[in-house]
Formats: sequence, C-alpha cells, structure tokens
Amino acid sequence: MVACLTDLRAMKPVDVPVYDFATHQRSPATAARRVHPADVVIVEGILVLHMPEVRALLNMKVYVDTDDDVRLARRIQRDVAVRGRDVAGVIEQYTKFVKPAFDAYVAPSRKHADVIIPWGRDETNLVAIDLITEHARSKLQVPDLRRVYPNLELIPSNFQVRGMHTIIRDRETASNDFVFYADRLLRLVVEAGLGFLPFAEKRVTTPTGAPYVGVDFAKKLCGVSVIRSGESMENALRACCKGIKIGKVLVHRHGDKCTAAAAVAMKQNAAAAAAHAGGGGGGQETPDLLVYEKLPKDIADRHVLLMDPILATGNSAVRAIQVLLDRGVAEERILFLTLVAAPPGIHAICRRFPRLKLVTSEIDEGVDEGLGQVTPGVGDFGSRYYGTE
Repeated sequence: MVACLTDLRAMKPVDVPVYDFATHQRSPATAARRVHPADVVIVEGILVLHMPEVRALLNMKVYVDTDDDVRLARRIQRDVAVRGRDVAGVIEQYTKFVKPAFDAYVAPSRKHADVIIPWGRDETNLVAIDLITEHARSKLQVPDLRRVYPNLELIPSNFQVRGMHTIIRDRETASNDFVFYADRLLRLVVEAGLGFLPFAEKRVTTPTGAPYVGVDFAKKLCGVSVIRSGESMENALRACCKGIKIGKVLVHRHGDKCTAAAAVAMKQNAAAAAAHAGGGGGGQETPDLLVYEKLPKDIADRHVLLMDPILATGNSAVRAIQVLLDRGVAEERILFLTLVAAPPGIHAICRRFPRLKLVTSEIDEGVDEGLGQVTPGVGDFGSRYYGTE
C-alpha cells in the first residue's frame, strides 16, 4: 500500500492488488487494477489511519463516524446480498473478530484525523462534508507546483498582469517600455511579498476622533538584491518601504559565459554599488562559486527580502540564500521575490528551504539547457532592463 501511494504521489501509474472476499485472500496478480495518478487521490479503508506509514503519505485525514447498530446492519445487508454469506455467520464473525478489532484499532485511530464526520444527517455532518469537498476543489483549481510546496506563492493574475507580461516577453518591445512595465510588475511582486511579513495589531485615533483598530508594519526589514538583475527590484522596494536598508549579493557560477576579467570587474562594480548599504561583509570564494556580499551588520535580526527577477535552475539563488543563513538569518525570515520562476528553480529552493517563502508572478515551462534561460521567459532580463544587449 505504501509503495502504491508513493508511486501515485510521484505521478506514476500503479497496479493495485484485488482482494477476494470469497477466499479471504489476495487474487492472482493478473487481477490487479491499474490506477493512474491524479490531482486528488482518495484512499479508503477502515484501517487507513491506524498505519503511521500510510498516514505520513496523506495530505488530509478523514474519519467517518457512525453508530454501532448501523455498522452491524450495513454489514449484514452487504455480506448477505453481495458476498453470499448467511446472517448467523455474519453476526458470529462480527462478534468474535470485527467488533473487538474495531475497538482495538479503528476507533483509536480517529485521534489522527484532521476532520471527523459525525454520525447522523444534521447540519454538522453537512458542514464536515462541505469542508472536505472545498479542500479537494481548491486543490483541483491550483494548476501548478503550489500543490507540492506550501511555501510557494503565486500572486493573483488578471488581464492587467497578463498584459504586462505579454509586453515584457515580446522581443519587439522597446527598452523604455520594457523598463516601465517590468517596474510595474516588480512593484506587484514586492507588495505581495510584504503581505507575508508578520504584523501586529495597532490602535489609532482618526482625525474625526474615532478609534480605528489596524495593524503595524513589521519592523527591522532588509532588502538584498542578487546583482545585477536583482537591483532592478530595489526601486520598487524603496517605494514601498521608506528608508529600508538594501544589501547586495553577487553569485557567479563557474561555467557561465564570463571571462575571469569580467568576473573581477563585476565584483569591483558590486563593491562600488554596495557602498551605501552600510554594515559589514566582504568577498568570499568557494571552489564552485564566486560570491561577493555587502550586508547590514545586524541582518541576522531582520526579515530579509531576497530579490532576483528571474529564477531559472535555482543554483545561484540557493547560494545567495546560503549566504544569508551563514550570516545568521533564520530561514523563516527570508522571502525570495522573483518575477518569473521556472520549475527547476522552484524545486531547488522550496524543497531545500521549506520554511522560506517564495513569491512570484508567473511560473514558466522550464529552462533551456543550451542557453540556461527560462522558457518562454523574457530573455536576458538584466541586459534588457539596463539596455546593454
């Protein structure tokens, strides 16, 4: 059962064994029933919640309760009509085996349930059923990786958002138009990200003298841009958060189309651009990545908005996140903000950092292995934004 559920979760078809109630054993392997993966898979059985290995594979656990007499009546009706047994035999089996097993294994398993549907047909029953169906419906309406990663957030889309994405993705779009509409989209992503920061209740008095109960913005924020494309998001963040400190991180992957001299120049430019960020930090190198960082000294005490408009494979993003973690920033205090994300990058970040929140405006199809760019993507975002193509 665990093998079947594991394969279904991995979107693989499985052959489910068939049980023969006449012989009280599994039917031959040739009788197995082929089950294909789906957006919602319902696992049913009286002992489902008893087995911890199975419970670990379930996203929502439901216990359907009913009266003892109703259970016996249903069993007699089913076993006599469907399974060809006599009433006396059914009652004997129920008394000797079924009821004791229920008391020992089934009834105690209700404590593991997320939802218990009570016995009866009153409004409580309908509310519980409504809750379950709405949960399943919500999963069916999510057409992307949010089913897999609860720390992935996709901002609500509408014709305005799609229209702006159409403009910045069009290779014929003029540079000034690209910057204008990219800035609008980046502002939406930043605003959405700020909405996931913690807030505290705050009471104020309005000019009319009336009280108003609202919220107070989270304190001690910090933006960190991944040079150079991430710097395009700094204006949006400054427009939303007055006086916010912004740090810089430069990640260079070995194997990129960049000469050693160009990498040194990028590092020098990063140092000059980061002078206003304040605080400590310095250059550091690893065998695989060249990393420059200029971050506030007290960044470990802040909520950090890490900004990079395009998330492709996620290698650079993972390294940038690791820089923050090494500086003492708690994983749950990091928000990764990106305009367009590809599935490989989402997997790389959300799987490795489950307490981090990733916010994006669109999820693209994938990454072109030859060019290393997101597809359909926007091309080289930094070059188009800064007019250096």
